[in-house]
Amino acid sequence: MLLKNKTILLTIFIIMNLASAAQLFGIERFPRPQFESDYQQPRMTSPDPRAATYEYIDIAALLAALSVTTFLILKKRSRRGVFVMMLLSIAYFGFWRKGCVCSVGSIQNVAYALANPDYAIPISVIVFFILPLVFSLFFGRTFCAGVCPLGAIQDVVILKPQRIPLWLNHMLRGIPFLYLGIAVLAAVTGSMFLICRFDPFIALYRMGGDWGMVSFGVALLLVGVFIARPYCRFLCPYGVLLGWLSKFSKYHASITPDECIQCKLCETSCPFEAIDVPVTEKPVESQTVARRRLAIILIVMPVFMLLGGWIGSHLNKPLSRLHPTVRLAEQVNNENAGRIYETTIYSRTFRASGETMEQLMAEVRQIEHKYKIGGWWLGMFLATAAGMALINLSRRRRQTIYETNHTHCLSCGRCFDYCPRHHALKGDLVQT
Repeated sequence: MLLKNKTILLTIFIIMNLASAAQLFGIERFPRPQFESDYQQPRMTSPDPRAATYEYIDIAALLAALSVTTFLILKKRSRRGVFVMMLLSIAYFGFWRKGCVCSVGSIQNVAYALANPDYAIPISVIVFFILPLVFSLFFGRTFCAGVCPLGAIQDVVILKPQRIPLWLNHMLRGIPFLYLGIAVLAAVTGSMFLICRFDPFIALYRMGGDWGMVSFGVALLLVGVFIARPYCRFLCPYGVLLGWLSKFSKYHASITPDECIQCKLCETSCPFEAIDVPVTEKPVESQTVARRRLAIILIVMPVFMLLGGWIGSHLNKPLSRLHPTVRLAEQVNNENAGRIYETTIYSRTFRASGETMEQLMAEVRQIEHKYKIGGWWLGMFLATAAGMALINLSRRRRQTIYETNHTHCLSCGRCFDYCPRHHALKGDLVQT
């Protein structure tokens, strides 16, 4: 058991280090110009519109995939059908459409459009952002089950899933909140589309790209053999939104089609650790103590929100380095000071443009100011998420049956085959 836990911890350590290293090898969606002139690096503006026909086909394919997957999960209760849908999603949304339009990356387009009225966001991007969220609100995370190409490619390699210590699982589940907040901040300030740039699987779907991101994607798949869907569970920012809405879904994947007989066969069937086991014993502490603890958390939360906002606002300078203008100013300053002797096409273009260093630094100060304001929102968002997590962990509700956790359940259908009631309903069990 000790060796097993050490292996799991080492695996997670590798995931996190690869995720950090991948920041150094971002895949460029558009090639950099290889000439010298008065060219300036393009800002984030309206993307080239895709052909209307392809947009409608993509939208129709997404709606059809969501509808069929939801039907397979809620009505047919077919894990095999969901697996077929995953393969179709990998083929169409992955290799054929090359990972774009992507619901996960659409977060940035929507955030940038809300902050910049001049940005013309394609209708397909809006639909790809909203439609999975609507399905999640009513039917759970069926998008994650068999539609998302990022999740599907990880799901097919799950061979020997291992359980992660509960405390580590809770810690790692906080990373997507941080990723979501920084990605939205980077998009709103016009810095970059962080999620798209560091998509671990797009290089695989496009069969080419920066070797660092290719290596990161392959490493995640190798880790995914033992730690089920590591990107979905511990990195995906869109999963945060899907989880929020899925928590309130009325029609959600359930382990049993009718009544739970507490046979315990499903207890370890979920590789994502999204099954809540029965808690029938009375809590040791009294309700008065539990209520007092909840009251303390609620009282302290505003203080933590303000503290988080203050810390976030003071991280404006390091965070602003996500913006190309800030990085350009740093490059030119280092060249002028003699700390760097090798110039870049961007620094040479800046010098040829006739813009003064004072003008460039004025732009930098404006960007840092935006990040200071955005840092307040980022810090308060993270503090609120942490506070809500503490509230959920401190709850002591009684539960008499095995249930899927609506927030974390990916509706994959694996637990169906472990339930005797499921097989009895299908007529697979013969009574003697």
